[in-house]
Amino acid sequence: MKNWLLHILVNAIAIIIVSFVFSSVEIEGFIGALIAALILSILNAIVRPILVILTLPITVLTLGLFLLVVNAITLAMTDALLGSTFEIAGFGMTIIAALVISLLNLVLNSFIKD
Repeated sequence: MKNWLLHILVNAIAIIIVSFVFSSVEIEGFIGALIAALILSILNAIVRPILVILTLPITVLTLGLFLLVVNAITLAMTDALLGSTFEIAGFGMTIIAALVISLLNLVLNSFIKD
């Protein structure tokens, strides 16, 4: 549980960094980022595995690159659920934001010791 909360905090930091880097991504404060990270985490645990299984043939054909689109879909669902607290302009920007958030999570989680 403690480890999961730490990863949500890291995800919130990644969302805040993305909102500072890209003007098309807007978040209302750190609490908004925490809520977005929590919802994104829940969607990644529940919806993402279903999407991965449904899109397995196209993911194999694209050598795994379609997983970026799956990540963008879960990020777009987070955007839709939060309304004005977390907004991303356009699906192309959502793909870029999902990629950057994934890379930032990879880097930031490497500093966390299990």
